[in-house]
Amino acid sequence: MRGDQTPRLREALEDDIVSGRLRPGQRLDEVGLAERFGVSRTPIREALIQLSASGLVEIRPRRGAFVMLLGPRELIESFELMAEIEAACARLAAQRMGPADRAAIADAHEACRAAAAEGDEAAYYPANARFHAAIYAATGNRVLVAEALRLQRALQPYRRLQLKVPRRMDASFAEHEAILEALFAGAGLRAADRLRAHVLVQGERFMTLLAALQAETGAVAAAG
Repeated sequence: MRGDQTPRLREALEDDIVSGRLRPGQRLDEVGLAERFGVSRTPIREALIQLSASGLVEIRPRRGAFVMLLGPRELIESFELMAEIEAACARLAAQRMGPADRAAIADAHEACRAAAAEGDEAAYYPANARFHAAIYAATGNRVLVAEALRLQRALQPYRRLQLKVPRRMDASFAEHEAILEALFAGAGLRAADRLRAHVLVQGERFMTLLAALQAETGAVAAAG
């Protein structure tokens, strides 16, 4: 891990937390993590700070970093809220977007197309985040954009991990195409309905993935 140690470490720890390999309330030892990943404590500390910003880790003064995780009900409710906020973004974006907004959305969509064609999950997620963020920006509503970005950051590990569900990336891109068509047609209500359904599918798919990963983790632990 060179150059981009912190993002890679953050993603590895996100996967461990969301899948249940690291349990809620568990203390994250910087020295042990540094040894595990073969890095110094500095990128570990930076990764933990980033995780605290997304709510997956709580850093307690003089006590260290501890795992935090949304429960199933909180997770579903968070996806429901995200779906409604993104639906509002789609409706306003369809009405208000200018040429620069249209170009930003189209560019992000093409980046998603390229990543999906290659089956590259690591490239698809940031392109996917750009696609959604470009829609937020096209609303012209700074308060709505700030809230959408806040929730996007909070749900980032869950939204990224759900791409591991078989064929989910291809389905996600197909849903993007339908959203794009409605946006560029100026059909605000249709765009809102499609984006809302897209985000809610993510939440449902994630719960299926989470159950499978936790079952796998439990089986490995039992075998050990």
